[in-house]
Amino acid sequence: MDGTGSTRRGFIGGAAAVAATAGTAALGGPAAAAAATSAPRARPAGTGRARGSGAQSVAVLGGGVAGLTAAHELAERGFRVTVYEKKAMGGKARSMDVPGNARGGRKPLPGEHGFRFIPGFYRNLPDTLRRIPFPGNANGCHGNLVASTEVMLARIGHEDIRLPFRSVGKPPPLLTPDALRRALTGFLDAFGNIPLHETAYFVSRLLVWFTSCDARRTGAWERTPWWEFIGAARMSPNYQRLLAIGITRNIVATKAEVASTKTVSTCIEAFLFNALGRGADGEPDRVLDAPTNEAWIDPWVAHLRSLGVTFEIGSAVRDLRIAGGRITEAVLQDPSGAKRSVTADHFVSAMPVEHARTTWNAQVRAADPQLARCDKLQTDWMTGIQFYLTEPTPILHGHVNHIDSPWSITSVGQAQYWSGRDFRADYGDGVAADCLSADVSEWDKPGILYGKTAKQCTREEVAREVWAQMKAGLNDTGRTVLSDAKLHSWFLDPAVEIGGPRPVNDEQLLIHPTGTWRNRPSARTAIPNLFLCGDYVATDIDLATMEGANASARAAVNALLDETGSRAGRCTITPLYRAPELELPRADDAIRHGLGLPNAFDLG
Repeated sequence: MDGTGSTRRGFIGGAAAVAATAGTAALGGPAAAAAATSAPRARPAGTGRARGSGAQSVAVLGGGVAGLTAAHELAERGFRVTVYEKKAMGGKARSMDVPGNARGGRKPLPGEHGFRFIPGFYRNLPDTLRRIPFPGNANGCHGNLVASTEVMLARIGHEDIRLPFRSVGKPPPLLTPDALRRALTGFLDAFGNIPLHETAYFVSRLLVWFTSCDARRTGAWERTPWWEFIGAARMSPNYQRLLAIGITRNIVATKAEVASTKTVSTCIEAFLFNALGRGADGEPDRVLDAPTNEAWIDPWVAHLRSLGVTFEIGSAVRDLRIAGGRITEAVLQDPSGAKRSVTADHFVSAMPVEHARTTWNAQVRAADPQLARCDKLQTDWMTGIQFYLTEPTPILHGHVNHIDSPWSITSVGQAQYWSGRDFRADYGDGVAADCLSADVSEWDKPGILYGKTAKQCTREEVAREVWAQMKAGLNDTGRTVLSDAKLHSWFLDPAVEIGGPRPVNDEQLLIHPTGTWRNRPSARTAIPNLFLCGDYVATDIDLATMEGANASARAAVNALLDETGSRAGRCTITPLYRAPELELPRADDAIRHGLGLPNAFDLG
């Protein structure tokens, strides 16, 4: 998932990669320039303590990707950092041990909230990965990334669509609107079952987005549902399923009828440039070569400890107390209900929005109106389940989008990427040989076995239902891809509590209906010693992702450095790539937008 992140974004990546491949013959040419950064790289040298304060203390509230990134950047700049986390370091990005299954000295089977997915257009998170030492890797944990090569749209009752998922060898020298039109048309031709006039229309809508100015993007397109923007209501069922519902339900984890065009199109644009080799850190689809904690989180925590960061796990943040215009303490509560207060010079709130906003009391909210707007941000359920198989079952070398599944399922066979590990010898009881990790994005629609929503099912019913929906899309061509006889066991994220009158999910996903952007807060608050980071904080990626969490943490640290007058180098924040060839049509669109005219490519 995520890449949340998230993961569910395999379909867009496949679309971009094939678009690039299809357009290669027409476009041709050498590699293009990399993305610009918001500031020159300034790596602190251990002397960047806050001016006039010695080593100031910072309480980082939350130990997910945002919190660990903030701790990393602050510790490198000489601050005394303590991270407070309710569950376990890594947050939703972590992997976790499946209890009660390890035998013969093996490690427990690896479970997770959702599979990790790190596309090549991420630039800030990969920078952090390179700075986490890992034995034998010159580039640290970044060396644990492995590229996938394909993606599948598994149809029920239709031919599955299997697409290459990689960047082109020779990216185009010039990305004109006409070149983009040819590339996108070539990609859609690969589907083969969307009418030509609908293909042309969809491409024209994407060109409208690519040439829209920022004001139109954050104004008109932020207020326009994706379903409406691409004219889905008057199109064929395949158009609706693949290009409207498929993208939003399986990738952005929201509904096409309400999803912001700005959010969906931003992701499409980023993946396309990634596939064209523009501003990319690597291939469009990358996963880790081991369970997440082994490949990333545990080495990260160890490195932060070496930098002097301390960790306190097991207590939840319940309140932030304010006096004299500053946060004076955070109130924590342990599982027994006992409360205590912690103090620091500065506080970085790095919890997910649904938890962070419960800690902002009336006095804190009164000090900064943007905090109250966060109440309008919405979350939904997107949760992972892992199936352990008795034989290696690599369905393909990449992610599968079960495009017709009622519960909007995506999956990936993981053990094929875990080089240097023998799954059967290293994990579990010696019988399980593979892990098929799936994400469920739709929890409020009836399934195919019980006629109940996922929230109405027991955990066992959810497992059976997800398995049945995956089989329906993979086993309908006469070949048995998933066999009941090879199913060893399953593991559903313990954050989900279902089967009772009030289903609960303690680890939800920020979603992006129209109008969301204006309610996203900045990293700096009006309270001088309170800073925000997390995937809900406004960053240019505009999607709940690990990249957004990482970039927002860098912004929070920069705001803290500004507040303290620190001489330490600021964190580099690399924005999403912008094609210079499209700046002229965007500038023209800014004039048209100011005059109240539509985009030049917008023919309705």
